Amino acid sequence: MAYANILVSVDLGGTAAERVRLAAGLARRFEATLTGAAACQVPAPDYVRDIGEIDDEDPKFEEKARAMLERARALFERSADTAGDHPVRRAWREALTGPITHLVEQARAADLVVVGRRGSDDPPRGALGAPPGPVLMEAARPVLVLPPRMEPAGSGLRGARIVVGWKDSREARRAVSAALPFIREADQVFVASTGDGARYEGAEDVADHLARHGAAVTTHLLRTVVSDGDELLRFALKQEADLIVMGAYGHARLREWLFGGVTYEMLQRSPIPCLMCH
Repeated sequence: MAYANILVSVDLGGTAAERVRLAAGLARRFEATLTGAAACQVPAPDYVRDIGEIDDEDPKFEEKARAMLERARALFERSADTAGDHPVRRAWREALTGPITHLVEQARAADLVVVGRRGSDDPPRGALGAPPGPVLMEAARPVLVLPPRMEPAGSGLRGARIVVGWKDSREARRAVSAALPFIREADQVFVASTGDGARYEGAEDVADHLARHGAAVTTHLLRTVVSDGDELLRFALKQEADLIVMGAYGHARLREWLFGGVTYEMLQRSPIPCLMCH
């Protein structure tokens, strides 16, 4: 597994520039192309109104949308330029459609998708923002979810101490494979399983597998007190981890995604970047 193209969601929110800089740093580190993506949905005409009013109003909607996309592109170019000592290869993709639809479409040619966390207490991202949940569930690509305020600010993402939240599932297996570029370069990897059945999840086998890839790795069986998500976060913070790798679990109901407990907790409140796969 290698990253040849890293796709980053670009909006006009307050954390977008930091997200682009971090993604650009990863693209430079892994010698990948950085692709920025932004989209804005143009409202459909209101056919109840007079047709003359519609003809007068629609161009204004499109004009405003294109102006926002141009601002997003300028932010992307500016932030990518300030991310390192030498330029990173980059591309730009924009569209007049929904941000989720566009990002999922562009993920077909990406190895890693970088998005911002959008918990209930996080600041809104406006018309260009793509929430991570639907992208994670629909893109069929590994998704790196970044908290709104990285600590320390501007430090990038090294992946020096990685916690693998292990559950013997297709999602977790895919996440581990997708994270191998980080895992191979990490100083320490912690394979952690939570709950009463943790000893039966095969964490030791996964640790042996990662050791064959050159990782310094240990196995940890965690006892759940409050919830599996709370225990995993507590453990990651105790180990001073800067990346969590895990599967993402959920299903669709009507037009909304319902997430499993651990997935929901991470998408809502993890202060640590999470590399997740569905």
